[in-house]
Amino acid sequence: MTADQPYLVQPAPGVHAYVQPDGGWCLNNAGFVTDGGETLLVDTAATLRRARALREAVVAAGAPLPRLVVNTHHHGDHTYGNCVFTPEALVLGHDGARSEQLAAGHQLEMIWPSTDFGAVEITAPTLTYNDRMTLHIGGTEVRVLHPGVAHTTGDSIVWLPRQGVVFTGDLVFSEGTPFVAMGSVAGSLRALELLRSLDAATVIPGHGPLTDPSAYDATERYLRFVEELAREGRGKGLTPLETARQADLREFARWRESERLVANLHRAYAELDGLPLGAPLDIVAVLTDMTVMNGGVPVACHA
Repeated sequence: MTADQPYLVQPAPGVHAYVQPDGGWCLNNAGFVTDGGETLLVDTAATLRRARALREAVVAAGAPLPRLVVNTHHHGDHTYGNCVFTPEALVLGHDGARSEQLAAGHQLEMIWPSTDFGAVEITAPTLTYNDRMTLHIGGTEVRVLHPGVAHTTGDSIVWLPRQGVVFTGDLVFSEGTPFVAMGSVAGSLRALELLRSLDAATVIPGHGPLTDPSAYDATERYLRFVEELAREGRGKGLTPLETARQADLREFARWRESERLVANLHRAYAELDGLPLGAPLDIVAVLTDMTVMNGGVPVACHA
């Protein structure tokens, strides 16, 4: 673990957010909803060690182990720990999250070969949905909503209307740079409108500390900034990397993982070229450009 240990926040009775500081690469948030008799878990963790720590946190909070896990999307930092909770728990996700996770396989080990992820068994959702579904954990209504292509093609929002709490997955990075290389800039902007319509008081982001709906405005400003840069750079015949290296990050310079700008520009360029939202990019080219943006050092996995 890092020096900053994971911690629980309880924004409403029976609702817990599990926050892993500092929210950088592979340090995602999870959470759980419980009535004391049954538990729903939202996301897991990137390594078996961290997923087991999450399981211990659920037990320490006095909740039974989950019988249902909802994955907000397919990325390994949110799903590698699924295998720690199965077969006792059923894994739920969007149709796209299942297919994407199976296609990605052990992708994180290929990106960060020196990280000890443990003997991860890829455990994709066995229950999937297309648009939305409603679950009930005791007296708590849990709505699972697909916002369309956004962070990925298979995102899910987990919304607790009575508690006014929303788990956004990686549609929101609190104090961190958004990452839409596997999704869509335009789609992410539409997803923010859906999040706003829920009128949640507490926002549990995919990474970083708990926040409130002001995070939507900050995320939108960044995505508009990426769109503007892409239009200008493409108009000048510049590559995404050339555009990113010349950019003034302005208010976004203080956010973690600023190297994601070039990945986001790759996506914005693809959309300007008319590619379908979420169409696969050359991931090797994207990772290479992020390494250059990171001073020639590969992006660091903090798990």
